[in-house]
Amino acid sequence: PGDVILCNDPYKGYCNHLPDWGFFRPIFYKDELLFIALTRGHQLDTGGSFPGGYFPNGYDIHAEGIMIPPIKIYDRGVERTDVLELIWNNVRWPEGVKIDNYALMAALKVAENRIVAMLDKYGRDNVLECVEEMLDRMENSVRGQLSGVQDGTFSGESSTDDDGTVLDENVTVRCDATIKGDELILDFSRSDGLRKGFVNCTYSSTFSRAVAGSFLYFDPAFSEFHNEGSMRPITVIAPEGTCVNATYPATVGGSPVNVGTQVLEATVNALSKAMPDKAVAGWGRRRGHYLAGVDPRTGERYVQTTTDADGGSGAVSGFDGFEGAMGMSGLGSIQRGSVEEIEIRFPWRTVKWHFLPDLSGAGEWRGGSGMAWEVLNLGTDVNAA
Repeated sequence: PGDVILCNDPYKGYCNHLPDWGFFRPIFYKDELLFIALTRGHQLDTGGSFPGGYFPNGYDIHAEGIMIPPIKIYDRGVERTDVLELIWNNVRWPEGVKIDNYALMAALKVAENRIVAMLDKYGRDNVLECVEEMLDRMENSVRGQLSGVQDGTFSGESSTDDDGTVLDENVTVRCDATIKGDELILDFSRSDGLRKGFVNCTYSSTFSRAVAGSFLYFDPAFSEFHNEGSMRPITVIAPEGTCVNATYPATVGGSPVNVGTQVLEATVNALSKAMPDKAVAGWGRRRGHYLAGVDPRTGERYVQTTTDADGGSGAVSGFDGFEGAMGMSGLGSIQRGSVEEIEIRFPWRTVKWHFLPDLSGAGEWRGGSGMAWEVLNLGTDVNAA
């Protein structure tokens, strides 16, 4: 009780990439461990060779930042300040990271308070029985959806332009989706091998994006209820040493939005052939950036990570794609910073940021618009990634 564990290591903690730090808190009830709460946040900086955590030309993953294996930062409610100070000493902008870390840890305490209150109100056995019921219901619901689809193997693929280090050489993800009865196998074995650049995916990242892509083909009424039970009928195969299951010490910083997006697109392409009435068209590709320099207004260094020139989503049968600055890797869930926020926080003036009509592919239902994004640097020369 009172422990908090921090981890960001993809190879020793099943994490995504180094900028995403996960804080875990075991939740006890009457001295029995019943739940573990997790908050995860993308940090302003993770140390490494380049501000912000994205560096396409790293020698190995150590160039991408500090690697934190699962380690206690609170031990029975007592902060391990020496451990936290060691970590914060290895990032740029430690004050901003510290504030964010404490906010994430505070959210864990809120989760614990609410779960304990629920256990007090309804009782341990009732709560745990409800949890199992919710898991079983979602498993049965997904199995029911799959059993209504014709058996077979359906293939899809998607490529990046390059891996960020070796330019103009595609990195291709290939998905063979096999539906057999009430089970789904998503096999990425034919994907390209491990790459020198930073787009390689860890297995946990590949798994999460493959599962997320498959959820698009189930009843939309399930969307608020998916849980571990939804994943039980789904098997994700991704051999080690490929771009979809990186092995140490490969760099993986760009994986969530580079090869991670390709995992989603390949899954969607395959399942669109299995269920053409639920086909999902491709989304606008993400144009992300990190800009680092000195703000002449304060004389302090900064890293700008809040804007990405994403396009809109792909259309589905009966509906146009929706408009917005969103990436497929997060299925439209990630909010971008506003122009006002960016101009207050950073020495960048937004000249234009708007939809580009008639840019997406034509069809009975049109895709969401692309984006025009143009900014003016009012600060020092910048390093950009």
